[in-house]
Amino acid sequence: MRSLWSGFFVRSFVVAVGVVAARETVRAQTADTNVVVAITPPRTPLPSEEATRDVSKFSFIAYGDTRGAFDGTVIQYEHSLVMATMLRTIRARASTNDPIKFVVQSGDAVLDGRSAKQLNVSYTPVINQLTAADIPYFLAVGNHDVRTSTSLTDSDRVKGLKNYFAANDKLIPAQGSPRRLNGYPTYAFGYGNTFVLLFDSIIANDSTQLNWIRKQLEGLDRRRYVNVVAVCHHPAFSSGPHGGSNVEFQAAAMRTLYMPLFRKHHVKLLLTGHEHLFEHWVERYTDDTGTHRIDELVSGGGGAPLYGYTGEPDLRQYVADNAASKVQVAHLVKPEVEPGANPHHFVVVHVDGPRITLEVVGVYWGSTFAPYRSATVQIDP
Repeated sequence: MRSLWSGFFVRSFVVAVGVVAARETVRAQTADTNVVVAITPPRTPLPSEEATRDVSKFSFIAYGDTRGAFDGTVIQYEHSLVMATMLRTIRARASTNDPIKFVVQSGDAVLDGRSAKQLNVSYTPVINQLTAADIPYFLAVGNHDVRTSTSLTDSDRVKGLKNYFAANDKLIPAQGSPRRLNGYPTYAFGYGNTFVLLFDSIIANDSTQLNWIRKQLEGLDRRRYVNVVAVCHHPAFSSGPHGGSNVEFQAAAMRTLYMPLFRKHHVKLLLTGHEHLFEHWVERYTDDTGTHRIDELVSGGGGAPLYGYTGEPDLRQYVADNAASKVQVAHLVKPEVEPGANPHHFVVVHVDGPRITLEVVGVYWGSTFAPYRSATVQIDP
């Protein structure tokens, strides 16, 4: 009897603590009058495009979805575990011939990007560990950062975007730069033989953004930039709770507007998040220069609550609509049904000339994660 009562009191205490934490979170959000503190930039910014023209071998890290359940009250715990492993990996490879030069994040930094307190308390201190290690960091926006409205004047979007710029202003290309779309969280940079484009998939139907991206791709020197990488939050294909039989507006817009543009310009790699798991899709297609492929990674294991597999999307209409390009889509790596079997992780993207090799690094209890029956896979050039 005593042990039963003891267990009762323990459970009651845990529930009480949870209720208090939830109330404090709500109170922090509703009373949020803080100003966003900018992320401290690395001491050495990413070199200019011209300065790295001859670089053809390096690595970078991609990950996404770092939001936590207690954003605004404590530092993000799971994100901190991911960051600790990331920093150990960066340090271990700094003196090799394959150093990690920058990090890209595909969105959902915090639970609610309208809250300055959530950014200041929970997220920015984690990113400051990365920039203190002199690693440039680039964030695309997710739906939790700027909310879900496709209207540019929506008040929630405006507030979230204001906070995004305040936090990241010292990290991304300056306003007025030819590599930044003014007023949008949309920008690009080149490093070595690789061009990286980050954009806002919440407004994937926005013509101003789409035309800017089109012009960036049309103006590229493809003799230099043999690899083009796109980063955004929403995947074109996925099999988690946001995908499968559920086709969100943004996924439909990605399929209709962006995938044809990416095929036209031979974009090699699409890095996304939104689903808190890891999966890998390959789209093969043919044009007048031969047969090509776009590899889409869904990597949302940066610290947010984990998701599981829900089912395959029906891509028959997509394939039929793109029959002229002989499009075929393969699901190379599927996530597990049980969310707990899809660990927090990040991806090291190794660039060696036109060859790209992907290395998935699981964190903490997922340290043995091997989605390809190993930790790595090479993308055919």
